[in-house]
Amino acid sequence: MKRERIEEIAEILDKRGKMTLEQLEEVFPSVSQMTLRRDLFQLEEDGRIIRIRGGAMSVKEVQKVSGEAYTKKTTINTDAKIVIAQKAANLIDEGSSVFIDGGTTAMYLSKELPDIKCNIFTNGIAVAMELAQKKHPDITVVGGQLMKDNLSTSSPASKDYFELTNFEIAIVSATAFTIEQGFSCNSMVESDLLKSVFKKARNVYMMLDSSKIGKINPYTFARLDDIDVLITDDHFPKEYKELFEKNNIVVM
Repeated sequence: MKRERIEEIAEILDKRGKMTLEQLEEVFPSVSQMTLRRDLFQLEEDGRIIRIRGGAMSVKEVQKVSGEAYTKKTTINTDAKIVIAQKAANLIDEGSSVFIDGGTTAMYLSKELPDIKCNIFTNGIAVAMELAQKKHPDITVVGGQLMKDNLSTSSPASKDYFELTNFEIAIVSATAFTIEQGFSCNSMVESDLLKSVFKKARNVYMMLDSSKIGKINPYTFARLDDIDVLITDDHFPKEYKELFEKNNIVVM
């Protein structure tokens, strides 16, 4: 009965795009608001919806609203991203617990990941959608504010969530890197989330294609001493490679 109701909620959201809790209560008058909230939490964990203030939005609606900007980003430096993603996928062992961020390189990583039993935590909608096509990974999607340019989510609540979560590895990407400012992104909330993830991860793997070198975004979320492995492409400058290695970072 519960599973049937959850499936029905998902179908309704796919048709309508988004709904408030009050609208869902009208559709399911015999179901309490608390139960409907739990159903939405389950659908979010399954990667099928995004909870928003007062209700929920289907992933299809999210993709319709913001897919153009995200799709454009996936076509930039594609070859390098795929090579980096293939290297990163080989680092994920069966049975491991892994955080993967929501960047476009992470989306390619989710495509390359073997269909193995593992626990994947992510704030990436596109990442979760790709992983959902595989049989064995268990996927947890962290909710929060949607960032349209990379289809990822983050919130202060998700930062608190990671206080109770452990990871063997965190695999993340940066949209910019300089020696002075470190690895940076465009969202303060996402920056805070990544900092929380790094505190709980045994090892941090940074995916960074060479086109990001020399760029600066507003919010620094990591510096050299925060990461253990750098995964990059063949065009990564030699002087930067030497700098990373001097800081005891493995460069792949």
